[in-house]
Amino acid sequence: MTPDEYCRDKTAKSGSSFYYSFLFLPEQQRQAITALYAFCREVDDIVDNVHEIDVARTKLDWWRQEIQRCYDGVATHPIGKALHTATIHYDLHIEYFMEIIDGMAMDLEQFSYPDFTQLALYCHRVASVVGLLSAEIFGYQDRATLKYAENLGLALQLTNIIRDVREDAERGRIYLPQDEMQRFNVTTDEVLALKSTPALLALLNFQAERAQHYYQQAMTILPNADRYTQRTGLIMANIYQATLHEIERDGFQVMQQRVSLTPLRKFWIAWTTARKQKRWRAVTA
Repeated sequence: MTPDEYCRDKTAKSGSSFYYSFLFLPEQQRQAITALYAFCREVDDIVDNVHEIDVARTKLDWWRQEIQRCYDGVATHPIGKALHTATIHYDLHIEYFMEIIDGMAMDLEQFSYPDFTQLALYCHRVASVVGLLSAEIFGYQDRATLKYAENLGLALQLTNIIRDVREDAERGRIYLPQDEMQRFNVTTDEVLALKSTPALLALLNFQAERAQHYYQQAMTILPNADRYTQRTGLIMANIYQATLHEIERDGFQVMQQRVSLTPLRKFWIAWTTARKQKRWRAVTA
C-alpha cells in the first residue's frame, strides 16, 4: 500500500463528511487534502483511543518529530510521506501542523472549558488551523479567504461539539463553556450522567445559534473571486449545516442518539454544491 493509498483508506473508513467534499477536486489537490485529513484523524485517534495519558502524550510527541521529518524529506510514516508530497506543491506552514497537535494535546489535560474564549482557542487549533491549511491547498486570490477559513473551521467544530455531546461526556469531556452552563442552570453532573434536561436543550440551542453566526460570517467574508476554488469548504459547510438543522428539528435530543446524514444525502449535497459553484463561475467569468 502506497502512502497515498493509506491516506485514502483511512479517510474512507472514517465515514467522515469530509470524504464527500474531496471527490470533486483535481488529483493533486485531492492527494494533499486527503493526507491532511488522514493526519488529523491519526492524531485525534491517539487522544480518543489511547487511555494512558503518558502514552498518548508520547505518541503526540512522536508526531511532532514526524512532521519535522516530513519537512526534512525523511518521513517514516505513510501519512508523513504523503504530507511531504503535499508540502512540495503547496505552502503549508509547519507551525500549523504543530498547532493542530497542540490542540489535540489539550484533550489530555483539559476536560472542560471555563468560557468561550478558552473553548475558541481549542477550536482554533483543531479546526480553524485545518481550515487555513485547506485554503492553501484549494487556492485563493484574496487573503480575506483566510479569515473565511478560520470562521468556517470554528463553525464546523461548534457543530461537532453539539452533535457529539453524548460521546464526549462518555469520555469525561464537556466542550460546553462552564460559565454558559451556569447561566442556563446545566450542571456538570447532569451532562456526565447523559441527562437530557430542558435546561440542556436551551443551552444547545444557544450553541447552535452561535455556530450559525460563524457560518454566516464565513460566507459573508468569502470573496467572490475565491468561491469556486473554495468549493470544497462550501460543500463541508452545507453538509454540516444540514446536520445542524437535523439536530434542531429533532429538538436537540443528542443525548438520545447521534444525528448524522446518510451517505447518499451527503453525496447529493456535495454534488449539488459543486454544480452550483461551477455554474456560478461560468456566469461571473
